[in-house]
Amino acid sequence: MTEEIEQHAAPPDPALEPGLPGFDAPPAAASPAAPAIIAPGAYRVLARKYRPQRFEDLIGQDAIVRTLANAFSTGRIPQAWILTGVRGVGKTTTARILARGLNFQREDGTGGPTVSLQEEGVHCRAIMESRHVDILEMDAASHTGVDDVRQINDGVRYAPISARYKVYIIDEVHMLSKSAFNAFLKTLEEPPPHAKFVFATTEIRQVPVTILSRCQRFDLRRVESGVLMNHLRGICDKEGVTVEGEALALLARAAEGSVRDSLSLLDQAIAHGGGHIDADTVRVMLGLADRTRVIDLFEAVMRGDVAAALKELRDQYDSGADPASVVADLAEFTHFVTRLKVVPEAAADGAVSEAERERGLAMTVLPMRVLSRAWQMLLKGHREVMDSARPVAAAEMLLIRIAHASDMPSPEDALRAFDQSGGGAGGSGGPAPAPRGGGETASRGGLAVAARSEPRPMPAAAAPATATAMRLETFKDLVALADEKRDVAMKIALERDVQLVRFEDGRLEFAPAEGASPQLAADLSRKISEWTGRRWIVALSSDEGAPTLRAAAEAAKSERLTGVRAHPLVQAVMDRFPGAQIVAIRDAADPATEAAPAPTDGDEDGGPVDFDFNLLDDDD
Repeated sequence: MTEEIEQHAAPPDPALEPGLPGFDAPPAAASPAAPAIIAPGAYRVLARKYRPQRFEDLIGQDAIVRTLANAFSTGRIPQAWILTGVRGVGKTTTARILARGLNFQREDGTGGPTVSLQEEGVHCRAIMESRHVDILEMDAASHTGVDDVRQINDGVRYAPISARYKVYIIDEVHMLSKSAFNAFLKTLEEPPPHAKFVFATTEIRQVPVTILSRCQRFDLRRVESGVLMNHLRGICDKEGVTVEGEALALLARAAEGSVRDSLSLLDQAIAHGGGHIDADTVRVMLGLADRTRVIDLFEAVMRGDVAAALKELRDQYDSGADPASVVADLAEFTHFVTRLKVVPEAAADGAVSEAERERGLAMTVLPMRVLSRAWQMLLKGHREVMDSARPVAAAEMLLIRIAHASDMPSPEDALRAFDQSGGGAGGSGGPAPAPRGGGETASRGGLAVAARSEPRPMPAAAAPATATAMRLETFKDLVALADEKRDVAMKIALERDVQLVRFEDGRLEFAPAEGASPQLAADLSRKISEWTGRRWIVALSSDEGAPTLRAAAEAAKSERLTGVRAHPLVQAVMDRFPGAQIVAIRDAADPATEAAPAPTDGDEDGGPVDFDFNLLDDDD
């Protein structure tokens, strides 16, 4: 059927295509100085204009090219291939290039099957333009019946007209009916030597195993974001379009590994931006929110600050962001933070901005159960937002649920509460413990679980229901709070292991000192949240922090000791008692009751100082 259509098709107009074989160029005097006429709709979209013509032009499919090159060089050419992959990764294009390589022939008749297609052969242009009589393409989505396959079976017996092989390219082959597949089996298993089959499909699981067993299978991979960004940048350079790196990252991320999708989006962005593409243009076009604002929203939700989270969501919505896209971005960032927590090397992804990388690493202090629970809720909530008649309201309710999810006790807390209650309210251990939040109490399996009115600060333990949110202005306030809470271990860790980088209310960044516990950040986040009654972000930093409090105190003590040793009175005492040592320096308890020495004889501040000496015998 397809063969007959192509055989009876009208030949191309030689005046329009003078370079085609078999046609002579029109006389030069036919239209002297005639202006070029561009037919309406002559513009070709980027996905067609930059369609690969050679194996070298395929991006991200090196394994397939290497396999075909080895097969062609050794003469081990199978009768059928099946190409599978997501939309837009190059299945049909690869099939055409494969047909071109099989039928490569120079003008002098030399040449054979090859993957090296630097020069154009006799059949190359016609094959790539889908008009060669021996290369038959069929769309299985519109030719699904057994009669269509029967026509192929009848035509496959005849030798090719001009090419070396008669190649049948069947796109979306999984759409064929069961009877059509069965009609293909015998021909596919024992085709004549001049016939080759190339199948393409996005649903490989719907292809019968009887067909798969007769084909060599190639899985075309999704193109990595970094490779896709470089490809788009090269096309922008050829088109004379200026583009920002962040805009390319957004386009590559939205394409999800599909080259055709990325080129379609790039085409749209060029038209939207008028020849200049920046990140804001792409965000408006795709209905996305600013990535940094998505991270701000994530931090507010993880901190339990519902008011700030709702305000940020509303601001993004008013700026044109789609609520479903915002939720999808939150889920993506949650996944990114979880990956960083498990595989820190994931931060090297080229499609990740520096802000995402730094702030994502800071978020890895969140417990895994918090991240996984947020992921599950975002994943299910995304569908709710998409299906809702009021998507922004659905998104707000989703954020409120996630922020208050920390009220739910972890399995460890639930078991601990169950044990402490003596097996539940009905056990023999006495009455059940009072609800921690003072709110309604739901009973599940005999276990009393309190639903608090305020979110729990951080992961494990909860702050008392009567505690009010506490503000800490300086790092020393935090140390004093640890001393007030009688947490000696945490106070020592703050003084000895924390090299402060930045401190503000609700956030602590520090570089761990040598020998610090690997769990120090997580422990600090949990403890501070317990003490203050709200979430705190405690992040590790690669910057060089200030000296620890203990190191600073020791340095000050050493400096003061050096100053005291230079005091004339101290030197006189040391000379009078050889071998004496200064073991302590104390300020006078009540300088007003003692005769204060002259300022020149005191310490650096002019105040009275007591010295403790250790007098050693000569034998010592």
